[in-house]
Amino acid sequence: MQIPHDTRRALDVVVALVNTAAEPDQPDGLSDIGALRGFVQDYSISDVGELGARDLAGVRTVRSKFAQVFAAPNARAASVLINELVATAGTTPQLTDHDGYDWHVHYFAPGASVGDHLAADGGMALAFIVVSGEQERLRRCEAPDCRRAFVDLSRNRSRRYCDSRTCGNRLHVAAYRARRKEADAGPSEQEEIVHGGEQQQDPDHR
Repeated sequence: MQIPHDTRRALDVVVALVNTAAEPDQPDGLSDIGALRGFVQDYSISDVGELGARDLAGVRTVRSKFAQVFAAPNARAASVLINELVATAGTTPQLTDHDGYDWHVHYFAPGASVGDHLAADGGMALAFIVVSGEQERLRRCEAPDCRRAFVDLSRNRSRRYCDSRTCGNRLHVAAYRARRKEADAGPSEQEEIVHGGEQQQDPDHR
């Protein structure tokens, strides 16, 4: 699947944002303004001014909307959510080549809040996935103890696990060990059955 660089980057930010949500084994990754500032820096979110409580609330709301897109049962349901996102953000496409990047499109309006910035760029990246007929690539990790979001970019749409916690490797190792344990236990169990049967037949042979 061919994805433009700026769309791929926006999808990476969407996934990272969704995965900041609190889970049973992890606290909220956007617990305060300092955490939001760190997220903005880590993902080089451009044109962001001073951040405040309103920005934090706005980004959390966008995060929830993105998570709903990942949970959408079909493309039509996803499209409704995405349309709401980009409409609320006041999408304004602009060509830019800031910070040494080649020409690409920003969809957020000049002076937009960080929440609207993420909603516009992330919403349009998600729209690209839906328009391409690839909505099923928006997935959650299938490991029993992990529900992290990811975009399956494998050729045959076969990826089942996220890569942030090596979930696939852990489950493959666990499955291998289970098979080995079963294989090692098999002969012993068979011997018990055979020996048990012979012992039951001993009185008949006397």
